[in-house]
Amino acid sequence: MNLSFMWHMHQPDYRNEDGIMQMPWVFLHAIKDYYDMPWMLSRYKNIQATFNITSPLIEQLKLYYKNPEQSDKFILLWLQNPSSLKTQERQWLVKICKSSQFDTMVKGLPRYEELYKKDSFSDDEVLDLEILFILSWCGMYLKENNLHVKSLINKEKNYTDEDKKVLLNELSKFIGGIWKFYKELYNEKRITISTTPFYHPILPLLLDMQNAKRANAHTQIPQNYEKLEEDALLHIQKAKDLFSDTFGYTTDVFWPAEGAVDEKSVKLLKSLGVNFIATDEEILYKSLNSKSKKLIYAPYNYNNMLIGFRDHTLSDLIGFEYRYKKAEDAAQNFMSQLQSIKSINDNATVFVILDGENAWEFYKNNGFDFFEALYSALEKASWCKTLTMDEVKDLPFRELINLAPGSWINGSFDTWVGEYEKTRAWELLFLTKKDYEHHKESLSDDIKAKITDNFLGAECSDWFWWYGSDHYTNFSLEFDAIFRRHLINIYNLIGISVPNDLFIPIGKNQSSTKFWIKPQSKITPKIDGKRDSFFEWMGCGVIDESKLFSTMHANTQPVKKIYYGQDDNKLYFAFEGDIKKLCKKGIINIIIDPLELSSTISFNQKKVFLQNIEIKLACKEWLEISLDKTQIKQKKIWLRFEIADSSGSLQTLPSFGELEIDLQDDYSKNWFI
Repeated sequence: MNLSFMWHMHQPDYRNEDGIMQMPWVFLHAIKDYYDMPWMLSRYKNIQATFNITSPLIEQLKLYYKNPEQSDKFILLWLQNPSSLKTQERQWLVKICKSSQFDTMVKGLPRYEELYKKDSFSDDEVLDLEILFILSWCGMYLKENNLHVKSLINKEKNYTDEDKKVLLNELSKFIGGIWKFYKELYNEKRITISTTPFYHPILPLLLDMQNAKRANAHTQIPQNYEKLEEDALLHIQKAKDLFSDTFGYTTDVFWPAEGAVDEKSVKLLKSLGVNFIATDEEILYKSLNSKSKKLIYAPYNYNNMLIGFRDHTLSDLIGFEYRYKKAEDAAQNFMSQLQSIKSINDNATVFVILDGENAWEFYKNNGFDFFEALYSALEKASWCKTLTMDEVKDLPFRELINLAPGSWINGSFDTWVGEYEKTRAWELLFLTKKDYEHHKESLSDDIKAKITDNFLGAECSDWFWWYGSDHYTNFSLEFDAIFRRHLINIYNLIGISVPNDLFIPIGKNQSSTKFWIKPQSKITPKIDGKRDSFFEWMGCGVIDESKLFSTMHANTQPVKKIYYGQDDNKLYFAFEGDIKKLCKKGIINIIIDPLELSSTISFNQKKVFLQNIEIKLACKEWLEISLDKTQIKQKKIWLRFEIADSSGSLQTLPSFGELEIDLQDDYSKNWFI
């Protein structure tokens, strides 16, 4: 059988009108993922894959080769001594520096663990926090091979401004070799490099907003929408041109942004020299009106366009589930999944396509252990051969008569249009386009070109992704501002007044209040595993984990909500969700910092002791736990919970890190008369 990986490497364009990147994620993923991913593959001579590189990523990465402080707001502030920063600058910098994943990136750097839990910092502490943040993002290649990175990790604390300069210079040189490394692997026929329409737009929505309703009749779309066919064409052509300038050849393999396809977009891609694209299995099922899994294991020919349909299950296992398993167990599970497919279809071609950068910060060692186990297993499996997408083009294919519109998320476009905020963003985009059409005849070609680039930038799928309730980020206001700034720039370039609506944020501040209600009063519930009364948990804290699930993650996580609170003697926790089926075989690992206590307890145990701390459990309608706090001397503790069963880890809670609890909180601040 054949296995074809595609790793999608993408960041939206964070540049403002002055060309300054407003967010540092291109830089951070460059030192962690963009080199590590092909490097890990290169360690195995018989492993091939395709890397999809988007245009905004290409352009922005090049800005870090020399003097990155001139192009990145974060690095400009990061290089300054903390004492010189304004209050707002300092707060924003600290917010970024506390965004690393705790379990996989912060832990192991003792000083970072200490600072991560603080709310206020001295100048020296900020300096340590800044450098440790960058070190936490360094990938395994840098940690193993770069002497400066290794030296700074070993130093642990008491960093200096000079340490910053040396580190940034070293990382800039490293980033300067990334695309060269890709070209070397391509020339060795180890990888295919593909790309995406320029600013990562949802092409079917640009061509015809009605595609959203064709994919899901219940989706609400803007009433007075525009068909942006010229923009769609430019996205494709500009991507091909930039790719050729960067890698020295023209690719005919594309990953349409978000796997979004329809008949018109495929026809347009084909007319511009694209011969192979990929999308999701759900599109094939809708196209053939059949849910048979056997159907996806071959390339298809639709109107002379070859299409690969991703195995959604296998892709999501890597993207979202294997992070909870040991590397060897995850690799073994993946291989057994492949063997099951082979037993059904001996000549299967399996497409595994997913984000190539964001998953690994949730994996131990940035995914290195997992890929070592997986690639080793694939090298030994004589019955399975990995292929690049260029090699897939030479395989036998099946004919496809119809192609349903949709994306890789539920076969619809609801992630980018439908909810009020998403639709409002489209309405403002269409309004700006209409105003431009009324004035463009009087504008110079140079101004028109700048306006067109702002329109293309505003059409990036990422802005619409973060609007609405289906995704959460601490940086929603920043993303919102970048989107609206494109439209404001257009009005300024036209020379007419900017509509007031563009100065009003579309999205609400997605602070923790969206999913987290803090405790309001003391509680003393009975620990019996039953939903006895609403009132016994009234005033408790609630963390709604379901609001943190991405649409890709679906409902695979057993715990949907965490309830918690305390009285004078005990802490109380309740876990709501698919708990009943875990009552007999469920396991919970309770981790308490800074006590450095950890205990694995079966759901069916009624009472255990953890270093004189009594823990009671009851699991029936939901899981309830009490924890005796009278034996704890610390004022504050931080807790995490790991839910597991006989198959392994299922969920780590809270998903955003650790739950901080003030054991002496009397909640008087919440009292009122």
